[in-house]
Amino acid sequence: MTIPETELQLEPLGLDEAGPRVVALGGGHGLAQVLEAVQTYAGEITAVVTVSDDGGSSGRISGHMGIPPPGDIRRCLLALSPEPSVWGEVFGYRFEGGDVAGHSLGNLLLAALSDLLGGFTPALRASESMLGTVGRVLPVADRWLRLEATIDGRPVEGQVAIARSRGRIERLRLIPDDCDAGREVVEAIAAADQLIIGPGSLYTSILSVLLVPGVADAIKRSTARRTFVMNLMTQDGETLGMSGGDHLDTLLRMGGIEGPGTIVAHEGELRVPPGLQALVVEADEAAGRGWELVTADLADPEAAWPQHDAIRLGMVLQRVAGS
Repeated sequence: MTIPETELQLEPLGLDEAGPRVVALGGGHGLAQVLEAVQTYAGEITAVVTVSDDGGSSGRISGHMGIPPPGDIRRCLLALSPEPSVWGEVFGYRFEGGDVAGHSLGNLLLAALSDLLGGFTPALRASESMLGTVGRVLPVADRWLRLEATIDGRPVEGQVAIARSRGRIERLRLIPDDCDAGREVVEAIAAADQLIIGPGSLYTSILSVLLVPGVADAIKRSTARRTFVMNLMTQDGETLGMSGGDHLDTLLRMGGIEGPGTIVAHEGELRVPPGLQALVVEADEAAGRGWELVTADLADPEAAWPQHDAIRLGMVLQRVAGS
């Protein structure tokens, strides 16, 4: 069965054609925030998304269907869909009861379209047309990759388990480790004017992308403005007790990414939950690692849990892109 293209398409809003080509890498809520932020100035947007999620609806579907985990990809599709639509409501709907409890309808639609259209890539392109996205979404690899860590000397398997584990993450790897980044991913990085890494879970969102063979090398070869958006605070589990400098050191030690580039970090009031700490980087600390530091009040004052404000973040990222 095929679905007529005219039934899938929604006319997308245009970006500023004079704006930079922006490639954002990562996963989770942080990547979605960046995608919303850069729509204010970008001429072209590409999201490069982790494929290591093994939890919830995404993990269940990926395990049964053999496709990349759809959850973070679906979140990016919605972030790139600025106009409210019925398709947007459909992709964002989550079931609360019955056999499909916990499943996102968008995840199921991506799985169904993969079956109907003969692969995950055409399913993604069809979804972009349905939602009228202003950018494209690329899984960093064409299959699910299992994440494995060594934490305080003990092995921990799976993205969810690693994210929840306390202790020092000494080693991180993807299984299989011979699955290269997709050709479109490498080409997008090579053509970018601005590369944005983060915010997001350091190990399970950011490094799970950078560790895919071909990604770090493509970033190092790129002439784009390299930007690392620092998280607002530590994460209970994988980055508990880590400083801003520790994040930069880990980005280099495990991901192979260093300056020159720009670190964008929050400066201002932040209500940090008990047990966690705000991430702070000093200018000389950044400079010693090859980075320029740009700070601003980036927190969303209305959010119940600390998160970046897309408008504030977009203004800073635009300034960095044009510097």
